Formats: sequence, structure tokens, C-alpha cells
Amino acid sequence: MPRLLGIDIPDNKPIRISLRYIYGVGPHTADTIVEKLGVDGQTRAHQLSENDLARIATVLEEEGIVVEGALRRQVQQNIQRLRDIRCYRGDRHRRGLPCRGQRTKTNARTRKGRRKTVAGKKRVGK
Repeated sequence: MPRLLGIDIPDNKPIRISLRYIYGVGPHTADTIVEKLGVDGQTRAHQLSENDLARIATVLEEEGIVVEGALRRQVQQNIQRLRDIRCYRGDRHRRGLPCRGQRTKTNARTRKGRRKTVAGKKRVGK
């Protein structure tokens, strides 16, 4: 497996797909990088030379694209800032609820976690 920026990228996939395994590189960015290098996007990652991989890393740096650890840190700092200023979105992050206006009466299980069953109130006889 070729290593790029300390990340193993799949070697048997086209380079424009393999680049997406880097956190912070999506389809558009991957296609832009491949275009700048003048490499065919369908070239498999294992067919690239070490020089090509170094050029990819250079393009990422020159373009100012934040990836991997730095991007994860930046996202966490943004969330922490929202928590610190006690805004609505920060409170939603703190409680583990959706921040972007989704409904929570039903759904929202990804954010809320597994259901916590609450025992029903027993009726007193009629």
C-alpha cells in the first residue's frame, strides 16, 4: 500500500478514488489534484512512482488544503468554541443532539444513541 502524508491509501483503486481516503480530500479536490499533476485519474495508486506521491503531497501543501490531524483538530476547536460561548449549536453539541434543525421526536438515533426504555405509568383499576 502506498503511503501519502502518513496514510495508507488503497493501491488497487484508481488514484482519484484512493485520494479520497485522506480525511479532508473529497471528490472535487481529488479530481483537481489529479488534473494539476497531469496524471490519468484511472491510474492505479500502486502504479504511481514515489516521485508522483511526493508531488501529490506538495500540491496539497501549496493549495493550502488542510487534511488529517490538522483538520480534525480544527473541527474540534470549532465545536469547543461553540460550547464555550454557550450558543444554541454549542448546547446541542453538549447534549449530543442534532445541531442542524432535524426533528428529534422520531429519528435522530445516530446522535442520541440507543433507545432508553422508560417504564410506562401503571393505571390504577377502573
